[in-house]
Amino acid sequence: MSRMSKFRLGKALALALTVSSSVLAAGGARAENLADAMIGAYNSSGLLEQNRALLRAADEDVAAAVATLRPVLDFVLSTSVREPRQWSGGPLGQGSSQFTGAFEASWRLLDNGVRRLTVAASKEIVLATRQTLVSIEQRVLLRAVAAYMDVILQTENVSLRQNNVRVLGEELRAAQDRFDVGEVTRTDVALAESRLAAARSNLATAQGLLVNARAEYVNAVGREPGQLVTPTNFPQRPASVDAAQSVSVRYHPDILAAQRQVAAQEILVQSATRALGPTVDGNVSVGLLEDWDSSNDGYDASVGLSLRQPIYRGGALQSNIRAAMADRDAARGNLLNVQRDTVQGVADAYVRLEVSRASLAATAERVRAARVAFDGIREEATLGARTTLDVLSAEQELLDALTAQISARAEEVIAAYQLLASQGLLTAERLGLAVQIYDPTIYYNLAKDAPARVSKQSRDLDRVLEALGKR
Repeated sequence: MSRMSKFRLGKALALALTVSSSVLAAGGARAENLADAMIGAYNSSGLLEQNRALLRAADEDVAAAVATLRPVLDFVLSTSVREPRQWSGGPLGQGSSQFTGAFEASWRLLDNGVRRLTVAASKEIVLATRQTLVSIEQRVLLRAVAAYMDVILQTENVSLRQNNVRVLGEELRAAQDRFDVGEVTRTDVALAESRLAAARSNLATAQGLLVNARAEYVNAVGREPGQLVTPTNFPQRPASVDAAQSVSVRYHPDILAAQRQVAAQEILVQSATRALGPTVDGNVSVGLLEDWDSSNDGYDASVGLSLRQPIYRGGALQSNIRAAMADRDAARGNLLNVQRDTVQGVADAYVRLEVSRASLAATAERVRAARVAFDGIREEATLGARTTLDVLSAEQELLDALTAQISARAEEVIAAYQLLASQGLLTAERLGLAVQIYDPTIYYNLAKDAPARVSKQSRDLDRVLEALGKR
């Protein structure tokens, strides 16, 4: 190998080693950290907005159930024209035209507790929907974590591949120089060309993956990524799998939601059973009567009570009870499945974190050994004891080791937050994110009593909806 070729190749390889190593260190000037990404995801997630609206709809179901406990008042206007006729077509008596305006009120006074049970079931559904919202929040934040780390991973991969292309470009020029002076054959030049073409292909693939990662980041976080800092502080790991699973059984929103669903179905079974009992309704009507064909004008008032006891309705009542019991059994089965899936998810996440940390430690040792080997082979090559192919093979091994290291580092971060989510602890409130935490009780407390349109509570609800940008 000529002196100029050795110098050029050695300089390029040294530059690649320096840049490749520095890619792995977090720069002090980087402006965006993982918490910023999760804040962006929390504030911009359409999925969260969708499920918050669904929760408000469930709140209104409570209001609708409460409204059934109250009297119903209607204002009724009616008009009628009566013109009796004989079969022959002639008139039969005097016709009449009437106009009536009335206030009618009805109130179910007794229903064996069915309506109050419906209110209780609706409240359980609200509590279940709140836990579903927490579960959605966990998914949104975990997706932001994965998108954040993928951008870092793919950015570092692109840098490594760019350096690899530069190194192999220098090797091709060195091989061409040696071929020109007769030190190597055309085969060596072709080998260098093949290596460079493969490196360019790998760079194009890495650049495509980076574009995809940035697009996923925009989708998950709501904005383009800036300069991202590799996280160094991770959530505290539980002492054992059993400890983590114990936490998940108490706090995981999927389990809590399933428990509330079971409670709601239990209440609905009681409601369906009590629907077999009697109902008592009260009715009041006050109205004015205007007869346009005579002077028989006046008013009409009535008060009445009615008791209704179902005896036979084609088997529908018993069918409703059996259906409610089946829904309850299905909810119980779902709770069992959710508990088992959650416990298994904790075990999987715990093992994933352990494996990622072991892999990161192994790749650190691999990088150290590959760097020592690369430095030694490069020195030997300058003395003529190693070929250019030996140097490039060592450089490729170092490149592979660095790539494995950044992948293991990204995997460790994602696994740490997945373990947190599997316990039900990956929420903005528990993480202490600098966001305005959505409080579902504000809307519920205003809506649960079914306020009338002219009441102060109703106006407060209007202001809440305006603040949420939903009107």
